[in-house]
Amino acid sequence: MTDPDTHKSDWVTELQDEVDDLPLSTRLSIADALTLGNAICGFLAVYFTTTGVLVPHLNGTSDGGMSKHSAATAVSLMLLASVFDLCDGLVARKLRSSAMGAELDNLSDLISFGLAPAYFVVVWGLVADDAYGKVSAAAAVLVVIAVVLRLARFSCTTLRDGVFQGMPSPFGAMTVVSLVLLELPFAPTIAAIVGVAWLMVSRVEYPKPRGRLAAVTFAWTIVSMLCLTAWTLDVPGGHQLLQTGAALQCMAAAVIPCFATTRRVNTIRAARREARATALR
Repeated sequence: MTDPDTHKSDWVTELQDEVDDLPLSTRLSIADALTLGNAICGFLAVYFTTTGVLVPHLNGTSDGGMSKHSAATAVSLMLLASVFDLCDGLVARKLRSSAMGAELDNLSDLISFGLAPAYFVVVWGLVADDAYGKVSAAAAVLVVIAVVLRLARFSCTTLRDGVFQGMPSPFGAMTVVSLVLLELPFAPTIAAIVGVAWLMVSRVEYPKPRGRLAAVTFAWTIVSMLCLTAWTLDVPGGHQLLQTGAALQCMAAAVIPCFATTRRVNTIRAARREARATALR
């Protein structure tokens, strides 16, 4: 007769041996766990957008409060995904990251900052007016394609340290969602969403969120979540607060490329002037 405790001990030992035999490239690090949290938030954002906004609308049982709560939850989850995305990079630089880290990060970003905001745009178009559904779907497709191209380009190009080429996908996703929350007329909103998609695949350089910029990014995310909470709970002035936050996000999306382009042009001009001065000596 076999001793159950001995059998259990042998099983645990064998399982531990199997784990120890795994190649280092397949072992998840702390940074990878944060990246998976990013992916989970993106999936849940799609879930709440579907169950709380789209399904009630299609069934004719839409409740304004319920839809607002679900929309705010979906956007908050996308914001939380951006926090995970920010933290996994910081942790990966401080601690080790597995060989799967870059691939996991790209796949998670595609879910949270490509699929989730694009789906949010589609549902917004359908809820606003069924006639807008195809147009909003076309704009959403552009967002997804832009994120896919941007992530692919990021994986195979090398830039100078401290900058991204093209609007970062988390920043782009939050801008797309902010455009929807601003409740502007349909046509300008769609045009602005297409503009954000273009900025994500552009060559405009954006600073990486490190040091103080990372702290500011984290603080802005928390403030945005609080604005969404105030809006959901019908706090006096909550709607105006949300609109202000969304407007500031859109303004930042418009202003940063202008500053970045101006700085790049000035750098090029300075280099040309220096080259001419050197040639005249």
